Amino acid sequence: MTALPDTLPTGPPSAPAGAPQSPLPDVASRSPLPDVEPDPSSFRDRFLVGLFVVVPLLAVTAAVPLVWVADHRRHHKYSDREGDPHSPWRFGTDWQALTKGFLYAHMGWMFNPNRTSQQKFCPDLLADRPIRRVSKAFPLWVVVSLLGPALIGGLWSMSLAGALTAFFCASLVRICLLHHVTWSINSVCHTFGNEDFEVRDKSRNVAWLAIPSFGESWHNLHHSDPTCARHGALEGQVDISARAIWWAEKLGWAWDVRWPDEDRLSGKLTGRRGKRLGAMTKRHSARRDDLMAA
Repeated sequence: MTALPDTLPTGPPSAPAGAPQSPLPDVASRSPLPDVEPDPSSFRDRFLVGLFVVVPLLAVTAAVPLVWVADHRRHHKYSDREGDPHSPWRFGTDWQALTKGFLYAHMGWMFNPNRTSQQKFCPDLLADRPIRRVSKAFPLWVVVSLLGPALIGGLWSMSLAGALTAFFCASLVRICLLHHVTWSINSVCHTFGNEDFEVRDKSRNVAWLAIPSFGESWHNLHHSDPTCARHGALEGQVDISARAIWWAEKLGWAWDVRWPDEDRLSGKLTGRRGKRLGAMTKRHSARRDDLMAA
């Protein structure tokens, strides 16, 4: 993964003795960027968060692209340690503290007024004009996602009842289920499950969430090898997202995809359940045999 800049220019410029002082900032003189924005979120922001937790209609607004990327990168930097925005181990390890932490990791963390700094955690995307346009256009896609099913249901049945039924089932219920499955990766997959790969945190693989999460619940591998496109790298692990990426790669829509690699992952296997790497893993045994023969 490409290293991200961790500092911003500060202080007066430096110049050789006798040279005129330049008004430009000195990029060599830097101070660390904070993990959170200097201004906390407002009461209005936290009220809207509470509202979309109660009203699924608004839950989709939790996935604003740049906000999500900043939170996710910060999570990986501090996973299950101080600084992690949504760790279930935040309050301790006894059952009471873990119950409180589980609820915090699932939804409570979104009420925290401290917002992750986008300037620190995703400056590459802030500098990418197409990505910024996608992020700014996100409210439009929210509207399309919510009203599209109602329009289709109304036209299909030619009735208001059909439109309202489609809006409830294909918009509200869909978004509610989507977000609770997504939030379960933060809560369930950092509390329960199997550690098939060595990690420094509490990330685990949870089989029963694999299909509803499209493979995201193979979370232990994601933390062990964060840039790997397939999370379910072991035999028998269904990963729908990885298959979609595979098809995109075949069609030329994705490139430089990082698939599971035998050399990279074999040394990380815990071997506790006797699981082996799956069929999509890149194997290098033939290449080693050729080198030994030579």
